[in-house]
Amino acid sequence: MATTITTQRGQVYIGELPQDFLRITPTHQQQQVQLDAQAARQLQYGGTIGTVGRLSITVVQAKLAKNYGMTRMDPYCRVRLGYAVYETPTAHNGAKNPRWNKVIQCTVPPGVDSFYLEIFDERAFSMDDRIAWTHVTIPEGLREGIVVDEWFSLSGRQGDDKEGMINLVMSFASMPAGMIPQPVVLMPTTGGIYHQGLGYMPVAGVPAVYNQGMVPMGMPAAVPAVGSQVAVCSEEDLKALQDMFPNLDREVVRTVLEAQQGNKDAAINSLLQMAEEL
Repeated sequence: MATTITTQRGQVYIGELPQDFLRITPTHQQQQVQLDAQAARQLQYGGTIGTVGRLSITVVQAKLAKNYGMTRMDPYCRVRLGYAVYETPTAHNGAKNPRWNKVIQCTVPPGVDSFYLEIFDERAFSMDDRIAWTHVTIPEGLREGIVVDEWFSLSGRQGDDKEGMINLVMSFASMPAGMIPQPVVLMPTTGGIYHQGLGYMPVAGVPAVYNQGMVPMGMPAAVPAVGSQVAVCSEEDLKALQDMFPNLDREVVRTVLEAQQGNKDAAINSLLQMAEEL
């Protein structure tokens, strides 16, 4: 064990140095980025293992309490189920009565029995504004073949359950693992916390900022062995991205680039959002 002595230039260690000598403890944000990278790799290479089934969610329409902004709102919905994130198209000029009629096919992993839905107002020259949200528990009757068509109350700036209502149609189909491709979106989770049975939920008062261009992508149902995988990103692109984002870990950059199927522009958009959250 090292001992400390004082010299004219300050304290020095003599002997065997401690294990944590010159080691920097990672911050919470850095730890979260590492956890997100691990989760992304798990989803990318084995996301379909243990899949419970497929949940079909039709986001029909919403009746909102207020139009935020100087012009008519352009609302879109974002659904978070487990680690996966799905979005509807934007209802341009939808204002307080947007209609989407968008069918979203979600894979349901074991242990997840609810999802989180948010409504954003798409902005052209500023950050998209989150205007309403709700937490929906997956009805038990869906597993018996029942189709649920209900209106769910929305929370927001007006208060809990006072921001309006949204109409969802849901059905469920049990399917064996390996038959459903796992859609996955790499997104930073800083500003959110993970809840068992739900996944990542934003913390009230902390904006969850993500890029509209980060859309779900279908992962292959069967992934070949690691030794036979074909690289979807080149070392040249990886180095270029690493030079652009020196504060992000190289493996995180690689994971994002691979998740975007080697699309450098899409990876830059994702990394920009991650860098802003650090």
